[in-house]
Amino acid sequence: MKKLFLLATTAAFMAACDNQPAKTPAIDPANFDLAAAPETDFYQYATGGWQERNPLKPEYARYGAFDMIGENNQIRINDLFKEMSKQTAERGTVEQKISDLYKMGLDSVRLNREGAAPIAAGVAELLALDDRSQLTRAIARLHASTANPFFSVGVQADLMNSDMNALYAGQSGLTMGNRDYYLDAENERIRTAYKEYLAKIFTLAGMPEAEVPQAVEDVMKVETALAEKFWSNVELRNLQAQYNPMSKADFEKTYDAIDWAEYYRTTGLGDFETIIVTQPSSLAAANEILKTMPVEALRHYLAAQYIDGATSYLSDDFYAASFDLYGRVMSGTQEPKPRWKRAMAVPNGSLGEAVGEIYVAKYFPEKDKARMVEMVKNLQKALSQHIANLDWMSDETKAKAQEKLSTFTVKIGYPDKWKDYSTLEIDPAKSYWENIVAVNKWYIADNLSKLGKPVDKEEWHMSPQTVNAYYSPLSNEICFPAAILQPPFYNPDADDAVNYGAIGVVIGHEMTHGFDDQGRQFDKDGNMNNWWTDADAEAFKKKTDILVKQFDAIEVLPARDGQPAVYANGALCLGENIADQGGLRVAYTALHNALDTSGVAPIDGFTPEQRFYLGYATLWAQNIRDEEIARLTKEDVHSLGKWRVNATLRNIQEFYDAFGIDGGAMFMPVEERVIIW
Repeated sequence: MKKLFLLATTAAFMAACDNQPAKTPAIDPANFDLAAAPETDFYQYATGGWQERNPLKPEYARYGAFDMIGENNQIRINDLFKEMSKQTAERGTVEQKISDLYKMGLDSVRLNREGAAPIAAGVAELLALDDRSQLTRAIARLHASTANPFFSVGVQADLMNSDMNALYAGQSGLTMGNRDYYLDAENERIRTAYKEYLAKIFTLAGMPEAEVPQAVEDVMKVETALAEKFWSNVELRNLQAQYNPMSKADFEKTYDAIDWAEYYRTTGLGDFETIIVTQPSSLAAANEILKTMPVEALRHYLAAQYIDGATSYLSDDFYAASFDLYGRVMSGTQEPKPRWKRAMAVPNGSLGEAVGEIYVAKYFPEKDKARMVEMVKNLQKALSQHIANLDWMSDETKAKAQEKLSTFTVKIGYPDKWKDYSTLEIDPAKSYWENIVAVNKWYIADNLSKLGKPVDKEEWHMSPQTVNAYYSPLSNEICFPAAILQPPFYNPDADDAVNYGAIGVVIGHEMTHGFDDQGRQFDKDGNMNNWWTDADAEAFKKKTDILVKQFDAIEVLPARDGQPAVYANGALCLGENIADQGGLRVAYTALHNALDTSGVAPIDGFTPEQRFYLGYATLWAQNIRDEEIARLTKEDVHSLGKWRVNATLRNIQEFYDAFGIDGGAMFMPVEERVIIW
């Protein structure tokens, strides 16, 4: 292996000397840990060298392949912004909006000089509330601009009629996000840090010192009461339980703590006949809190929601308080990201498609799009073969599954129609926070304006410069933004085996989401509709229950320092685990459909089959802090990188065959394995 490393290094050096861009190795020998054996810990074997060469920087709680590409993208986008900022752009152009937002984020002198001034009027208004009748307008103004206390309201496609947009109301209002932080005994340390954070931001916002302890106590009282009725992250995966249409009259009667006429006027919400309530018990709890808790407690809670939303856009002391809680305590991050990254991220997110249009013009070759289109076709064919060969599904359900697969919409690179930001105003004469509020208002108004209108199926839900991909069950579409089409996900210089093991698995993963435990509930038109026979649904659940138990048994953190051991949550991650396994199996079939590997000589000592699985493992190489492991296990629907490799591969016989594995820790007896798609 050392010899191979030297060869790879020499090739890169020669390319640089010829003024040619250095090629990324398809399989980099330096990524391996040869002290580990594939049959003992394949993840460590394939990525241990990468982990050693990429120690966690203080600004990261986790660093992996996604972050590596993300950093490269940040540099690219920041360079675009720096060049843009050197020019004098005409007022109202996207260039002016991007560059002014970017410069405001960089201007630490101004931010520190202004201190709490940008939020002073808003905080004072909330703390002056002294009558319950004033609460509706205050809540509505926050909903229309900066935060979602008590509940949230928004527009998206109707789950039962995906061609039309509908109004939804659901649970919201926990500053720490997850109910477990408020309720579980093992999270006492985090609750203590949260109370310290609240005291800090109230003080920074100008609250008299003597009033701060009561304000903190009030916020905790309100949020804990909300948390007690919040649905868990596992419960939130039950889509059918969250589809509860109500007439407008019944909704207003049921949740009567709000003056809904005032709410509609203040938010600008148009008329409607039906609203879909997603978590009725949570909204009922919020309604009761609004009716019974003292107004003083409610106004302290609303002020905390407002200040918390502003901390990233104010002076350094506000940002430091926020980082100490969300970064240092909850994720284990040691240092905040440098200011340029934080400044760059704001216009990159706020004007995502405007930035994306510039990004793809410079960094996305059309030939990459053409190759992706071909790979997608191959993956669709392979998934079709897998559906046809299932031994647990009836022909009746198979026919409908094939129909759904054949009608997938595929989006690659960038949208055909770009978002219009002409009505969004960015004014450098106003504070950074005022401009962030303007952006928020623009997006919220844009969302609410879709109520009752047909769904725009051409709209993208990720910008082209996002390093990710998605499947949308409501539109039965898969989307692969331009930015993910880079090594190690897609390498134009790599052999087919590696690319099918990397981006091919990602494609297969997103396709399989159409048939995971949630996606399978939607038909070819994107409507939540049971197109399965009862027997097939039962057979599917028996298989997914096995997968849940496999992951439930994984200890992701051992017991230490008085804290109990942390185990993976198989139910929370079920959809992603189904998609990982499906993506691996389907991409492997697609590779063999596209390439007769029997006549292909090993490259660098590895067969095409081995290179396929090594390409997959490379995607999930990462280092991660214990705090982040605990946080993600509680909140993230994705399994941790190590287990996306080791736990998933243990079910796949072709993996064992590729590396000659018939024993060891990686080996799982045939009778314990589960294959779904």
